[in-house]
Amino acid sequence: MLVAHPTLELRIAESISDEAEYEIRKRIALIILRGPLITDVAERLLDAALVTANDRIIPIPQPIYGIHETVERARIPRDPDDWHTVALASDAGIWTADADFLGCGIATWTTDTLLAHLAYVEAE
Repeated sequence: MLVAHPTLELRIAESISDEAEYEIRKRIALIILRGPLITDVAERLLDAALVTANDRIIPIPQPIYGIHETVERARIPRDPDDWHTVALASDAGIWTADADFLGCGIATWTTDTLLAHLAYVEAE
């Protein structure tokens, strides 16, 4: 699983962590309703996702990075509500498929480019 890769440290806002857990639970429930996933397997999948998130993701309280809100909102004018991500990624990069982050002054990674980079780093 990509988030469990030893060279990755994911930092996210506490609110994003809560939202991610909510979305995971909602999406797994929908998959169960549609039938391709049985409840037993879904529960194990959910448990594994939450354990991985708790082990590899470091939630950062907003008071720590909130002092940068005005500057970071200005860096992402297409979706200023994403300022949290920009503030936390200032010395790292953003893993996203969201084009709103392009041009914010921080490296953005798609899944394909991140996997290629990790493969390159492992090969060295």
